[in-house]
Amino acid sequence: MKKIVPDPPEFHLLETTETPFGLCDAGHPQLFAVRAGVNVEDALVHASLYLKCASLTGPLAVEHTCEPGRGFLQATLHSHEMAKALIDALLDGLESRVIRMPGGA
Repeated sequence: MKKIVPDPPEFHLLETTETPFGLCDAGHPQLFAVRAGVNVEDALVHASLYLKCASLTGPLAVEHTCEPGRGFLQATLHSHEMAKALIDALLDGLESRVIRMPGGA
């Protein structure tokens, strides 16, 4: 019998691709980039840490913002909270998958 659905990717083999960011209007390419070849779990851990840092500074920004802009900041913080929860859930899922695998660390 021919298998219709391919096997899922081996998550430990997934890696980042080079992805520039930080575009400015100075007429030159972005100065920064995510490096290629970073393991998916390591990249998710770093993303979670960056979001944690943003969660610590975001509420301070709300305190120092005039009322019309606070709603925008609160919406941004809410989006940040959702992104962090999603990344943390992915990390937890990866960790539980490794533990369940025979010989998992």
